[in-house]
Amino acid sequence: MNNKKDVIEMGWNLDNSYTKLPKSFYSEINLNPVPSPKLVILNYPLAKSLGLNSDELKSYDGVSILAGNKTIEEGAFIAQAYAGHQFGHFTMLGDGRALLIGEQITPDGKRYDIQLKGSGRTPYSRGGDGKAALGPMLREYIISEAMYGLGIPTTRSLAVVKTGEPVYRDSKKEGAILARVASSHIRFATFQYAANFGSVDDVKELADYSLKRHFSYVEDDENKYINLLKEVIKAHASLVSKWQSVGFIHGVMNTDNMTISGETIDYGPCAFMDTYNPDTVFSSIDTRGRYAYKNQPIMAEWNLCRFAETLLPLLNENQDEAIKIAQDAVSNFSSLYYSNWISKMRNKLGIFNEEAQDKAIIEDLLSMMEKYNEDYTNTFISLTFNKNKDKGMFIKEEFENWYNVWIERLKRQPQSEEEVHQLMKESNPSVIPRNHRVEEALDAADKGDFNVMGKLLDVISRPYEHSKDQEEYSKLPSPSSCPYRTFCGT
Repeated sequence: MNNKKDVIEMGWNLDNSYTKLPKSFYSEINLNPVPSPKLVILNYPLAKSLGLNSDELKSYDGVSILAGNKTIEEGAFIAQAYAGHQFGHFTMLGDGRALLIGEQITPDGKRYDIQLKGSGRTPYSRGGDGKAALGPMLREYIISEAMYGLGIPTTRSLAVVKTGEPVYRDSKKEGAILARVASSHIRFATFQYAANFGSVDDVKELADYSLKRHFSYVEDDENKYINLLKEVIKAHASLVSKWQSVGFIHGVMNTDNMTISGETIDYGPCAFMDTYNPDTVFSSIDTRGRYAYKNQPIMAEWNLCRFAETLLPLLNENQDEAIKIAQDAVSNFSSLYYSNWISKMRNKLGIFNEEAQDKAIIEDLLSMMEKYNEDYTNTFISLTFNKNKDKGMFIKEEFENWYNVWIERLKRQPQSEEEVHQLMKESNPSVIPRNHRVEEALDAADKGDFNVMGKLLDVISRPYEHSKDQEEYSKLPSPSSCPYRTFCGT
């Protein structure tokens, strides 16, 4: 698309800093035009924040860009290379079904990748067709926007476009493309690719680029590569604690699904827990529970070890000393994670200060929730609004004893009951994208009805509002003899 006026009116303001890296980090991609692109959903607030004109994006030319049918002269149109561990096994990877349009510079000077997911084959497709089905792309749109509403760092979804062509998985599906927005798509696996298939200079260039793009405040430090590692560790200690605090299960925490920026990425087999159970696994391919809810902090630390290994030549010329530096840095993850997690759990219980007893109070509550099969989200809402005290766990003597201990704990802090209630309201979402609601929205969309998804998106975009219209979305699904299962959706 070479009409400069149309590009300006649409709001595109692209830069391509990633292409300044060695060419081995990416491949230039020819477009794979689709027959009849049709806009399904556009994220108006996100488009505005990016400096994009929503009316122009909905035009023929705008949809053609979002479908990968037209280029923008200033765009990059590349697929990125990476190689990492999938369920513990190292393999060559890369953007097998995505292309990066370029980096949008927003009106306030921020930089975001704009990527088309499901846009067709690339040199990294490994035999795949590079396409995506409508359901999984809408699912990523829903979950990523829910995560944004919950205040959890995440990639976001700008739009979903139907391609007008079928894709074949277990059955014939409608094809679709998701326009994904990220502060970058630099993954742990990008560094692993550089370390395993490139040179030390390649790793250094990537590290320097990552520092400049995400951690410029340590870029000029004499220990900048150590600080890069520490910043990435810090970001993921915070991120995973936020996942745990809302019962989110990523489902496929491979190193290619962990970003340097600390944003949640790749919403394939993810889901939110209903009944609290630390062993919960949703992914159909995670048969051994590697990425179960309780293992997410452990797997984040494992992945950080793999990232740290790629930086060893930059940390110190002496390998033994470099290993010690990396080990010391990664060993801090557990305490950083725990500090973040217990702070969030204190907030969920209205606790402002710190006491040694707090850990036991939190763990005793979680233990009861597991024992009596209580819903994770609704239990904290019940405590926040002092309701549902006539059933389940709440009528047990065990809970009454815990409740009295908790109330006494609250009395030992100076904050008022109103302040406690407000903190709990701000820390406990009334709604999450419950699995049965997501499936309901996707089933309706499959039949051409997008109103169900629209209503769901409206509710989950304001999870801390605690409004009357959200009550319906807090209800649990009907009992089922089959556990809920998610799939990668490729």
